Amino acid sequence: MKNHQISSMNLSKYIEIVSNKRFGKPVIKGTRITVSEVLNWLANGMTKQEIMSDFPEIKEEHINASLLYAASRESHLGIAS
Repeated sequence: MKNHQISSMNLSKYIEIVSNKRFGKPVIKGTRITVSEVLNWLANGMTKQEIMSDFPEIKEEHINASLLYAASRESHLGIAS
């Protein structure tokens, strides 16, 4: 397995937000697949390989970027229980 380094500095290479695409939600660049959809697939037990098989336009870098995007958003929310 390759080591795919994605930093918050280059997330825009993989994720875009366009106001007239999917109601301005973050999507995988060049697709209409939202970051939220990718995260939900992972949360429901799909593997990266299954996602890439079902959606050939998605590469491992896109999935990793979705995870990093979610992690960076969560760290900025500051939600406490």
